[in-house]
Amino acid sequence: MAVPPSPRSATAVAAAAIMLGAGCAGASTRPPAAAPATHAPSAGPAPGGHSRRATPGPGPHRTRLPLRRFSAAVSGPLSPRDVPFSWHPGCPVSPSELRAIRLSYVGFDGTAHTGEIIVNASVAERVIKVFALLYRARFPIRRMKPVDVFHGSDPRSMAADNTSGFNCRRAVAPGPPQWSMHAYGLAIDVNTLQNPYIEAGAGVQPSAGAAYVNRSDIRPGMAYPGGIVVSAFRSVGWGWGGYWAGSPDYQHFSVNGR
Repeated sequence: MAVPPSPRSATAVAAAAIMLGAGCAGASTRPPAAAPATHAPSAGPAPGGHSRRATPGPGPHRTRLPLRRFSAAVSGPLSPRDVPFSWHPGCPVSPSELRAIRLSYVGFDGTAHTGEIIVNASVAERVIKVFALLYRARFPIRRMKPVDVFHGSDPRSMAADNTSGFNCRRAVAPGPPQWSMHAYGLAIDVNTLQNPYIEAGAGVQPSAGAAYVNRSDIRPGMAYPGGIVVSAFRSVGWGWGGYWAGSPDYQHFSVNGR
């Protein structure tokens, strides 16, 4: 099930090791995107979003161990060998437009880990900024692996509570087939179990995410209006699928909210 991605292209690797204590600069995006914000938003939900919100109650006192400094390294352009299952001819972007980011995140065990996420080159710096903010806030992430580890299967990646970016697939939406923003490398799913997709008429995806359908019961790893995840992505101009009417996608963040 877990097949590691093949080595990065040796012909053109642009590596940038970034040691961040409090974020970094933004970058432009590819398709039409919301204008980047200059500061984190207030706690209220976006227009048209859910007004229901609860605040986590105080938990038991724990001594926090210091974390190592946040780090991120960008490699690419990628080649077809780097994305053997998540890309195929006919996709809306080429592998050369993608970048792999190895970066720090805090696990549910409270300690630092290193994961990898693949996104469009145009948003790499913004993605680093978002995850630097989450790291500083000690927001827990279960795992972070490219979808190729799951042979390009979105259901398998979701069932593994995986945080991921690029995957050349169609959007789960009514009407004519259209590319998901993941197919452009311009969307990220975060903690898919704690933040399930509730598809109208089809149920909860992944199925184990049913335990998190009650969004007023806020627990570690969840995204909610005014919380650090929604605020961090909004600070770089990204929208949240949790505001979608009828079929909220609590795990989904993208450059244009789609």
